[in-house]
Amino acid sequence: MSDYKVYLVHMGKAKCAVDLGDGSERGEYVDQDYILHKLGRPHRSISLMYCYYPLDKEFPGRISEVMKDADVKFQWDYPYDDYFTYKGGLEGNRDDEPFTCMRDIRRHGQDVTLTLTADPNISDEQIKAIAEDLKTFGRVFLRVNHENTGNWFSFTKRTTYQGVADFYCKFVKIVHEVAPNVQMVLCTGGIEDPNSEEIMMEKEFAQSVKDTDIWSVDKYMALHWGWPFDVALRDQKVKSYKRDRVEDTYNMTKRSYERFKVINGGVSKPMVMSEFNADGDVTGAYDQTVMVRGFCDMLKEDPEQWFSGFTFYQFRDRGRLGLEIEDPNNQNVGIEQPVMKTYRELIHDDFFKPEMKRGGEVSFPVKLRWGNSEDADGLEIPIHFYGDPHFCELTFEDESNLMIEINGKWFYKSPKAKVIDLMSAFYENRLEGAKDLTLRIFAPPASGENDLNAEDGMFNSYQTIEKLPKIRIEYEPVAL
Repeated sequence: MSDYKVYLVHMGKAKCAVDLGDGSERGEYVDQDYILHKLGRPHRSISLMYCYYPLDKEFPGRISEVMKDADVKFQWDYPYDDYFTYKGGLEGNRDDEPFTCMRDIRRHGQDVTLTLTADPNISDEQIKAIAEDLKTFGRVFLRVNHENTGNWFSFTKRTTYQGVADFYCKFVKIVHEVAPNVQMVLCTGGIEDPNSEEIMMEKEFAQSVKDTDIWSVDKYMALHWGWPFDVALRDQKVKSYKRDRVEDTYNMTKRSYERFKVINGGVSKPMVMSEFNADGDVTGAYDQTVMVRGFCDMLKEDPEQWFSGFTFYQFRDRGRLGLEIEDPNNQNVGIEQPVMKTYRELIHDDFFKPEMKRGGEVSFPVKLRWGNSEDADGLEIPIHFYGDPHFCELTFEDESNLMIEINGKWFYKSPKAKVIDLMSAFYENRLEGAKDLTLRIFAPPASGENDLNAEDGMFNSYQTIEKLPKIRIEYEPVAL
């Protein structure tokens, strides 16, 4: 590799970021190696969904397991929300979930979005403990008590809507003081009425709009909320599902952003959609793909570019809200849906890919910085391919933790891995002749956590690369 020129490269923001939900009340967590191989690139962030009701006698048991014999007719009829339970905080430790998943996510060059439904009666000390839990995980998006104008989650049944709003503002204040690496995501109702100019419960949540770091709405262009307790049928007497027009969903979301901006005195903040999909229970598998693509096409065609990113909900689902459906015989097996191919095509569009800017030439050793998935400094090596390769692999002599990209496909190298076979980058994107490609290497933290002893350790991690790996490229089989 000594004959190759090596440059610094900066990874920045995409025009529109793509995040992915991984696990919820409807499906289990899927490890990041599997997702990376299926989709071919990392996401800006991976969204995890947990609940925190430490004042309840059943906690920290998952409520649907603790009360498995209860006569429940709706997903949210349990005493608290049926998410995985947050094992950290004042009462817990950081050796269990969600921290095991968070480390996996960050090792693979992605940020964490933690959705946390929480009892609004917990103490300030319990909130501070959660903030302390998150200090080593770099940039974290924390979404507390989402869909807060609804009536299904337990936190809305334990106080008034003003109480929900006040609790959110208190949470923001404490997190900003204790863990400034954490960005707070307000997920509220937005504008739901085409004839209204105000967001839902605007009076109650106006201060939340001002205090938060990021604005968000959840928008399902189609949704069967009766799942899994009934089946969505065309002739259902009392419908437990809906289907909206793609254009209406897009316009309502944009109007919500514009109203948030008015409430905030004309000052803009990032606007995201923290849960986005069209439910295959309602649309079927084929219209689901049409609606997802239609929304993304509207984003690309809008010259205002007001939207920061969306989270596709979710990777694997027991219902029909996933890129895969969970095999009913084995929760560790996913059945790919048609929307997987559509989604994979979308996220490899330049509009949704992070920006790469080449810097100056470097020599070794070189110290790489990982800030977050939209702010990292890596290496870029131009390579001339004389044709379509039959072998292309990297051999390492160190225990580095790396994310590697070539020909549009990303690979993960763990500290224990020595050889990374890059050939799958060419199987579906074969070279038709000679071509110049770029090999890129980034270094997210090997442990998944930052070192707070470093001067800027809450926001950055560093890894020194002593030399480049050996690269092997062959243009024909070993034996003919």
